[in-house]
Amino acid sequence: MLIEELEVIDDVALVHGPHPTGAPAVRASVAGMADDFEDVRSIALTLPETNERLSHGMPTFFIRDKKVFVSCVRNHHDDGIFGIWVAAAPGVQDELVTQEPDRFYVPPYVGHRGWVGLRLDRDVDLGEVQEVITDSYRLVAPKTLVKQLEAS
Repeated sequence: MLIEELEVIDDVALVHGPHPTGAPAVRASVAGMADDFEDVRSIALTLPETNERLSHGMPTFFIRDKKVFVSCVRNHHDDGIFGIWVAAAPGVQDELVTQEPDRFYVPPYVGHRGWVGLRLDRDVDLGEVQEVITDSYRLVAPKTLVKQLEAS
């Protein structure tokens, strides 16, 4: 979807712009999003050259406004999960999902590329959240930004 304008009125996001199917503008509630994902936001936005914008109605974090390294999800297609999707090194997804299937899962759309889902609606260790977000950043970011992160 091409977004020509995003407008928030009374905690409702109105996305204006043409949709390839001719569908009408999307309305998505953003009430509570700031609170729900505040820890994720504070971790992701401290990394070099990152930004946040809505993608598919949820907060998503980008490197240089191009490459996604964290996607936030809440009840995606009525799956009941509140969490994040992050890039993971080869083998890590299988290891985490096998060892802790109640907290980690293979997310739709990006799971086949090794990304892993982390549930935030279970026991959450903020150190672990920071670790998976930072690891995702290292995998997705250009080498110059990874060097910048390591130097800080």
